[in-house]
Amino acid sequence: MATATVIPTETEKITKLTSAVAGLNQISENEKSGFINLVSRYLSGDAQHIEWSKIQTPTDEVVVPYDSLAPVPEDSTETKKLLDKLVVLKLNGGLGTTMGCTGPKSVIEVRNGLTFLDLIVIQIETLNSKYGCNVPLLLMNSFNTHEDTQKIVEKYANSQIEIHTFNQSQYPRLVIEDFLPLPCKGNDGKDGWYPPGHGDVFPSLMNSGKLAALLSQGKEYVFIANSDNLGAVVDLKILNHLVHNKNEYCMEVTPKTLADVKGGTLISYEGKVQLLEIAQVPDEHVNEFKSIEKFKIFNTNNLWVNLKAIKRLVEADALKMEIIPNPKEVDGVKVLQLETAAGAAIRFFDDAIGINVPRSRFLPVKATSDLLLVQSDLYTLADGFVTRNKARANPENPSIELGPEFKKVGNFLSRFKSIPSIIELDSLKVTGDVWFGANVTLKGKVVIAAKPGVKLEIPDGCVLVDKVIESNEDII
Repeated sequence: MATATVIPTETEKITKLTSAVAGLNQISENEKSGFINLVSRYLSGDAQHIEWSKIQTPTDEVVVPYDSLAPVPEDSTETKKLLDKLVVLKLNGGLGTTMGCTGPKSVIEVRNGLTFLDLIVIQIETLNSKYGCNVPLLLMNSFNTHEDTQKIVEKYANSQIEIHTFNQSQYPRLVIEDFLPLPCKGNDGKDGWYPPGHGDVFPSLMNSGKLAALLSQGKEYVFIANSDNLGAVVDLKILNHLVHNKNEYCMEVTPKTLADVKGGTLISYEGKVQLLEIAQVPDEHVNEFKSIEKFKIFNTNNLWVNLKAIKRLVEADALKMEIIPNPKEVDGVKVLQLETAAGAAIRFFDDAIGINVPRSRFLPVKATSDLLLVQSDLYTLADGFVTRNKARANPENPSIELGPEFKKVGNFLSRFKSIPSIIELDSLKVTGDVWFGANVTLKGKVVIAAKPGVKLEIPDGCVLVDKVIESNEDII
């Protein structure tokens, strides 16, 4: 007779997990309790259920148009006072592996030999020297980027900027089969662990001691952004607005284009502003969620948060953001990592708002196609700020698709003698073994498709306007 399989209850799973986690000496007690707390919430199905009919479009009081913000005080001593309340925090936990680079993504060279991190440091140095203020830079690393970052920041020792680093939590991956930590199964390398998403920034600021130190220095607001978003620069109008209106949390949003349809959006729900992510949307409403008509804005992940409010909410264990389950496979073992996002915390803060900012504040570099944009004549670089060239008439950037031959930064750079001029480009699609000469100009819609086994070389000084190139003969 077949024996019935006994499925452990949630309580039994947590009891077993707690005892297993207690033996993991690589992580702190704070990390152990944070992890158990997260898994308990996940098992209890502690997810907010969104009733679609209750969703409302936020008003201009809740999502404030950027153009309606008051001008910055002209008195530079007032500006200094304002900036002295600020800390800049860059999320620096990601590796450059998807772009074929080793080490932290923030050390990829973006333009003129300068890395993301170089540009961030130059921007803040410029502010500090211009206004005589002290805006410090915090880098939240993961265990994947910590060691490399510590070495890299040494080169800024003589800069006009205080740089502090701290680590976000390190949690063990969960084996799906028995809900036990992967490191307990003998997989004790880096593969056994994961950083639990940027929602972890709030407890990690507290646990690292950085939050208390910043509050003791009179700091009031932290500006949090991804290190690969070149548009995420300090904005005095936003800071001024938050300080005067005592908003505890602000999310920068920007109008959606067709490229952003999956991005989270801000909604008004039961009297509160909150983030709505595609994962929370019932299947029958996904197309509606993606429509640019109803949900016109999306989250840039540029966030401004009051430090005292972070302290209050972390101490009260009140930041119970939606859990994002992320299934993976490690050496054939199916595992689960549970993550949270910093944007989802908006509904727990008082007087939280969105600000609908210009698209220029969202310039992420996620792939070499983005690198082509920011290295081209479409942008200029001054004082660490990457600014769009006014010579381009079209407000939207050209769409760029590069084949797998261009995916890694090294390969991408070797295939261009110099980055083409793309001021008047609408779209570019490149596939196959294609190489670009120097001083090439691309205009309109250009498709370059090398046939398998054929090397296509675009000669120096070539100008391509609305062309489809499939062989060297097509170039003439």
